[in-house]
Amino acid sequence: MIYMADTANLEELRSLFHHFPLEGVTTNPTILSKGGLQLSKAVPAILEIVGNKMMHMQMISDSAEDILAEAQSYRKRFSLGDNYYVKIPVTREGFRAIQMVKRAGMKVTATAIFTQQQALIAAKAGADYVAPYVNRLDNIVSHGIEVVSDIVNTFARYGLATKVLAASFKNVDQIYRVSMVGCHAVTASADVLNAMVNHPMTDLAVEDFKIDGAAWYDVERV
Repeated sequence: MIYMADTANLEELRSLFHHFPLEGVTTNPTILSKGGLQLSKAVPAILEIVGNKMMHMQMISDSAEDILAEAQSYRKRFSLGDNYYVKIPVTREGFRAIQMVKRAGMKVTATAIFTQQQALIAAKAGADYVAPYVNRLDNIVSHGIEVVSDIVNTFARYGLATKVLAASFKNVDQIYRVSMVGCHAVTASADVLNAMVNHPMTDLAVEDFKIDGAAWYDVERV
């Protein structure tokens, strides 16, 4: 499964990409506002951290034509290549824009997905990734994990190459459960990503190793 960082906070990103095997970053207007930098400054700074790994950028235009123009302007301004994924919400115009952006040679992440049918139509339109919102579904008693499972199974049943990029996580258990239903990728906040690798028993084991090894590891370090 692919792990990505769902943040535009540069300090968080530096730490996450320094320590973990992440394969990309996802952004949207809400995340960008929390990061404290406008798009023109945030994107170059993020790219400096992530290098040629995936960059999923949210479009905010309404019409399909404007979404395409927005996607093209970002590609040109920031010199984006194959690592660039155009995030398009699955509105009526969004489904049309997915097809247009794909024909223009760019990759697409269909976002703001809450149903299996939205995901299937986005995949048929050509989306490379679909991003269902797990915790937001759970908050309205719609069982986010089950929706992810349904999407994964639907894509497998129909032989679709589109991958599922689950988003909107509140805790580690949600990520564990989507991984167990075959989700291809997840994007999560720094808090959740850091919590995934922490366990008090691991900390205790490391301390025990240090204590037990102090008198016995006698080889000088080069």
